[in-house]
Amino acid sequence: MIDRLQALADRYEKLSELLCDPDVSSDPKRLRELSKEQSDLQEAYDAFTEYKQVSEQLDDAKVMQGEKLDDEMREMVKMEIEELSARKEALDEKVRILLLPKDPNDDKNVIVEIRGAAGGDEAALFAYDLYRMYTKFADAQGWRVELMEFSENDLGGFKEVIFMVQGKGAYSKLKYESGAHRVQRIPATESGGRIHTSTSTVAVMPEVEEVEIEILDKDIRIDTFCSSGAGGQSVNTTKSAVRVLHVPTGIMATCQDGKSQNENKAKALQVLRARISDIRRQEEEAKYAGERKSKVGTGDRSERIRTYNYPQSRVTDHRINLTLHRLDSVMNGDMADIISSLTIAEQAELMERESMG
Repeated sequence: MIDRLQALADRYEKLSELLCDPDVSSDPKRLRELSKEQSDLQEAYDAFTEYKQVSEQLDDAKVMQGEKLDDEMREMVKMEIEELSARKEALDEKVRILLLPKDPNDDKNVIVEIRGAAGGDEAALFAYDLYRMYTKFADAQGWRVELMEFSENDLGGFKEVIFMVQGKGAYSKLKYESGAHRVQRIPATESGGRIHTSTSTVAVMPEVEEVEIEILDKDIRIDTFCSSGAGGQSVNTTKSAVRVLHVPTGIMATCQDGKSQNENKAKALQVLRARISDIRRQEEEAKYAGERKSKVGTGDRSERIRTYNYPQSRVTDHRINLTLHRLDSVMNGDMADIISSLTIAEQAELMERESMG
């Protein structure tokens, strides 16, 4: 581990030199790439620097403990050794986590798709509740939410909603949300007071840059049509809404929430790139599913990941057997405990894999 950390520290310091090089500073693309690489190494570099300092202080304290000291000084040295040992142990755990393979998408913006699944109108209403939960969580993180496309039912629920969350680390926190979300409650449409079970599905995809997924003009078909509101009523007499079909894969994306046809086309292409990339990622993971299926989920839309039980004010994440009895606060965006628990579970699994070689 120390060798890997030292190599990382050496690379960080080399990057500092390169960033001061006039040839680099005059090349915006190169400067941006090296700055990002150094930024990615910053936390591990700082932790390793502190780890070395604490280790040296601990060694010095242990040497001092072997010297002839009066009782008061001996007690002070003993306390210092205990404090430094605890700090070194904590730093050791921290740097081990920082050395784990990092998901290259973690810092990216995300495109989130929520769809009402089993349960009709109630599933659509729950899809709206999930959208509200994520937007409130995003607000608390200081992220920006941009609505890209939605389809409402007559009760104000979402049959489907697509939105982008923009902010550093958005994918690292929201990537665990892909899957089927189940709700148990008495629907607003239920006159008999019976508890119903409904589901909505969530797909979280990292934003994909044009250079990452190249979409050729010859491979797409673009249709334009009038934007429509709830119930399909035309709210726009100009054909500003855009539907893009990627012919080789059959994947389609539609956008009508923008102010112009060009804006809608750009948003639809964003969604299309993310969907194509997501399909490719799932195909790659499927090849190794038997040997590396994650405990926190594979992102499979059909996998039931969480239950929201309103009568008992209970939220249960089935992947890590976590249950919280504060449904109201979770639905108001207080998801920090769930996400941190899922992150820790994934880190533990990665550390186990690392130890097994």
